[in-house]
Amino acid sequence: MIERPRIVVVGLGYVGLPLAVALATKFETNGFDIDSGRIAELGEGIDRTREVAEDALRSTSLRMTANSDDCAGADVYIVTVPTPVDEANQPDLTAVMAATRMVAGLIDPARRPTIVYESTVYPGVTDDLCGPRIEQVAGLKRGRDFRLGYSPERINPGDREHTIDKITKVIAGEDAEVVEQLAAIYGAVTNGGVFRAASIKAAEAAKAIENAQRDINIAFMNEVAQIFSKIGVSMWDVLAAARTKWNFLGFEPGLVGGHCIGVDPYYLSHLSQQLGHDPRVILAGRGINDGMGQWIADTLHDRRGKAGTALVLGLTFKENVPDLRNSRSIDLVRRLKWLGHDVDVADPLASAAEVDREYGLGVVDLGQRSYDLVVGAVQHRDYRAMSAQRLGALIAAGGTLADLKGMWRDVELPAEVDRWTL
Repeated sequence: MIERPRIVVVGLGYVGLPLAVALATKFETNGFDIDSGRIAELGEGIDRTREVAEDALRSTSLRMTANSDDCAGADVYIVTVPTPVDEANQPDLTAVMAATRMVAGLIDPARRPTIVYESTVYPGVTDDLCGPRIEQVAGLKRGRDFRLGYSPERINPGDREHTIDKITKVIAGEDAEVVEQLAAIYGAVTNGGVFRAASIKAAEAAKAIENAQRDINIAFMNEVAQIFSKIGVSMWDVLAAARTKWNFLGFEPGLVGGHCIGVDPYYLSHLSQQLGHDPRVILAGRGINDGMGQWIADTLHDRRGKAGTALVLGLTFKENVPDLRNSRSIDLVRRLKWLGHDVDVADPLASAAEVDREYGLGVVDLGQRSYDLVVGAVQHRDYRAMSAQRLGALIAAGGTLADLKGMWRDVELPAEVDRWTL
């Protein structure tokens, strides 16, 4: 093994960029992204994902490029590209396989590089799909000319506590030498240590079940929230009591989107179905969570008794991040529109241009009008901090405030405001 390897991180999104910046503090590192506009922004110190601060970007030794030729002949390639699902909720490996083909064309067999995948996949993708594709494209032999590794990403967008330099990194490789190489590389940039998984497939599976477990637990909370709503009991009141038990797991109800929890269970169910097993629990959880936006819209429409003006506060997939990918707030917006409501959306973090590009919607500024229905969908800091006066000004006379996340439970509003929460 080369003591100070040259590293290329493929994909500079919310996962790849923090990793590449961290690696550049210890190793000669290149960051590649196919989006030249993204590279230009990063060069100016602008990270639209808000995962890396401007001063860190301006001071990094990371070399960023949209030209794959700049990445030839590296010792380690780390692939961190997205792995979404398609319209049928089937794994979409387009980006992973494109990155694999690109890397295959950059390999110098004399250096015997390691290709590491961080993208979330179902068990077997690295060994059974990516490895053979590299061999096919490059005309090389795995083991002799290149080797494979896997280290599942654990970046939590917007989380400033569990950052790349603090988390435990799971690592796996096709042989013991690769495992120790990855231990040295990842161990150099995190204080959380590394965990050597038994195999690449075991590491892939660990990532898949981490997110599927959260999805299933949240689905249970969403289902019981629907049940309790029929008897006028708030889930937040139930949780306040239940959390006093020492071993209660405090998951919360809400809209479940994003590119991890809302996607990864489908990768696991895809593998299950390929193997002839019916993934009943996994798909039941997904069905509940995917239908939550429609259920909320229908419930609020029935409560109002007729269509009217509505404001949905929050369109990103989770609080305090600008990421709109796989947002489930859009389900709520679209259903309210379908039911006849005149719907405005607001979000203090989302790019207006991206909202228009992704969903064909405009973003309004607050304070321009009041609404029959105001829905707090995403608990951004700005929304949690809203005063009673500012919140009340958004609600028309006789209007309804729907507080999906229970963020305004302690805010006193006029008695005539109709309040609803999960």
